[in-house]
Amino acid sequence: MRVLLKACMDTEKANEAIRNGTLGKLIEEAMEQIHPEAAYFTTDHGKRTAYIVFDMQESSQMPVISEPFFLNLGAEITYTPVMNGEDVQTGLAQLGR
Repeated sequence: MRVLLKACMDTEKANEAIRNGTLGKLIEEAMEQIHPEAAYFTTDHGKRTAYIVFDMQESSQMPVISEPFFLNLGAEITYTPVMNGEDVQTGLAQLGR
């Protein structure tokens, strides 16, 4: 299932990760593990935030993906099922059945 992972990082913990050089490595490792369709980095409510769209094969992936963000960055994590345009069209086509 295609999901959107939103990771809002604690400012002080992210600052420390930048200072000690681990933030880039953590993000790189997450990208290698997740193989995202898309990944964007911005701010949300004043916090560094990552928006990562990827295909989650099993819900058991959630701890493996989330824990590095929790442990190293004090992140607030949300997972939201999402669709692309093709998915929407497929779903809408099923409404007429």
